[in-house]
Amino acid sequence: MRPDPFMAALGLEVRHLAPGEAVVAGVVGESHLNLHGTAHGGFLYALADSAFALASNARGPAVALSCRMDYFRPATAGAWVEARAKEVNLSRRTATYRVEVVSEGKLVALFTGTVFRLGGDAFPGAGEGVPSGQNSGWEEEG
Repeated sequence: MRPDPFMAALGLEVRHLAPGEAVVAGVVGESHLNLHGTAHGGFLYALADSAFALASNARGPAVALSCRMDYFRPATAGAWVEARAKEVNLSRRTATYRVEVVSEGKLVALFTGTVFRLGGDAFPGAGEGVPSGQNSGWEEEG
């Protein structure tokens, strides 16, 4: 699975993809910084939203109904950040996801989002997954 044009513009990459879950990652670049010299909230939101979109659309077409993001700690230039999306609720018409944004093993931000499921087939390549060696250490809980 390739990043969409917006993800590519931000330098983000898909590290893991399966129905209901995704990991998207990237490096905080100089162009991603805010006036305090740390990762701009919009960059971190875009990272989390990208994982949310991939995880939800891997089950079939879906559009966001609501999203929320809480920020806990800064990420600095050069930091590797990952957004780890997991489905927490799935119904016939909606699904809710929890996305943890982490850097250096620490929780940077928490995103939650709910989608309206449009029905139909998942996008091409969804469910094929990304080889496990490319999941950057993200592991299934269980």
